[in-house]
Amino acid sequence: MPENPTANMMPGQLLARGVCRHLRSHGFVTVEELVPTSGLRVDVMALGPKGEIWIIECKSSRADYQSDSKWQGYLEWCDRFFWAVDGDFPVDILPPETGLMLADAYDADIQRMGPETKLAAARRKVMTLKFARHAATRLRSYRDPRVTPEGIISR
Repeated sequence: MPENPTANMMPGQLLARGVCRHLRSHGFVTVEELVPTSGLRVDVMALGPKGEIWIIECKSSRADYQSDSKWQGYLEWCDRFFWAVDGDFPVDILPPETGLMLADAYDADIQRMGPETKLAAARRKVMTLKFARHAATRLRSYRDPRVTPEGIISR
């Protein structure tokens, strides 16, 4: 019997998995745990077929959401912002001016589009380069586990 790929994932990681799968069906590519600037780490960043950049924050519980004091700092790094939560999450506590996805480990559904705030060209270029470098480093680490975002840790 094949190993369950979701067995060791945390609840937020399971939501991220479903979000990434869903966005792929819309032509987006995604990376998880990208740092747009010092002090911020987004759960999912998505790059769309027309270069649009979406940030999705995955919240597995009310406490997880209420402990997140940095989410508004993500808005300046994307064209659209979304929350991803499961079907049991009390969605009425989420800001209505943000996007909303209902997700599980296998898929997601966009319930509400977040407002579009187009990034300036210079910021878009910075974020697209960060996305590409993050994705390439992550891919490289599968072939060579000693490669980290900081470089090679040992020979």
